[in-house]
Amino acid sequence: MSRQYDVVVFGATGFTGALTAQYLAKNAPADLTWALAGRNRAKLEAVRAKLGVEVDLLIADVEDPASLKAVAEATRIVVTTVGPYTRYGEPLVAACAQAGTDYLDLTGESEFVDRMYVGYHAKAVETGARIIHCCGFDSIPYDLGVQYTVEQLPKNVPIAVKGLIRGGGKPSGGTWETVVTALSRGKQHLEAHRARRRVQPRPEGRSVKVVTGKIHRSQGFWAVPLPTVDPQVVANSALLLDDYGPDFRYSHFAALKRLPTVVGGIAGIGLLAAAAQLPPARKVLLKRIKAGDGPSEERRAKSWFKARFVGEGGGKRVVTEVSGGDPGYDETAKMLAECALSLALDTLPKTSGQVTTAAAMGPALRRRLVAAGIGFETLVVEDY
Repeated sequence: MSRQYDVVVFGATGFTGALTAQYLAKNAPADLTWALAGRNRAKLEAVRAKLGVEVDLLIADVEDPASLKAVAEATRIVVTTVGPYTRYGEPLVAACAQAGTDYLDLTGESEFVDRMYVGYHAKAVETGARIIHCCGFDSIPYDLGVQYTVEQLPKNVPIAVKGLIRGGGKPSGGTWETVVTALSRGKQHLEAHRARRRVQPRPEGRSVKVVTGKIHRSQGFWAVPLPTVDPQVVANSALLLDDYGPDFRYSHFAALKRLPTVVGGIAGIGLLAAAAQLPPARKVLLKRIKAGDGPSEERRAKSWFKARFVGEGGGKRVVTEVSGGDPGYDETAKMLAECALSLALDTLPKTSGQVTTAAAMGPALRRRLVAAGIGFETLVVEDY
């Protein structure tokens, strides 16, 4: 594809967008042509000056379809950090699907992912665009972690994998707004999921299922069901890839050390979800952290995550772990940027439409992340 740019970072003036641009400035090869896009030229110029690199600036706004069309037609790959995606994301997905341009985002909003599949998967297949959501902490550690686990189990057998997630970090204003918005849209989330199931083909002769599970002890922790977008992404990879076997099951849990933390966390999420349903309370919640704000570099340096996976199949049991630093921002920006570099530079399977990181990039992306400091480690391999 002959385009003016290999990669455009849309939303480069936001907290995570600036970190993504910073990562590319430090790590992109010299022959990669890339640009920054946003709606405010002065802010874009400030970001470019801080980066110390000569890249073009493109003025585009989610409320100006013509500007998004121009960006999509100018580049091979668009990376967007402009959320909440349920509110701001669809016009750019539409532009990329129409133009045959690869699209990457950081959404953790399952409603958005499902709606975009229904609306634009077919057009993206037609034009050759790869629409890849959830390219940060949601959901790469789980998507690629499960794939890494499955690779070490016997082929063509039923497989069950359990994910156990631990971490420590502080949200930015954008992430907080995304969480509160998602909690207020339970009905819309369910409607979008049902609409996708009506149109998404299922593989013949294979079964894929997300199992919610119950609170229990596992690997020395209290495992608490974690209803994020991540199990959905893992399941969609299993639908796309025959390597996950004829019968694949995945369960996703937060791993907590102390029972009082479990009880307090469940109560806190319940109260937050209830408050998010009421417009006055939701407005107050959204003011707690301003959009564009985020944790300091010092705070991010203390943040971390570990995602452990227990996989069983064909009489074999494998325990693996994916680990890294600040999950929400430093590592998320790294993952998103490396996704763009992988699409731009690596030899990858031929895919199109709405796909996942495991299906579109898989081991090639994993190699990039390992080289960039994210750990993929096998802890146990045994027969049972």
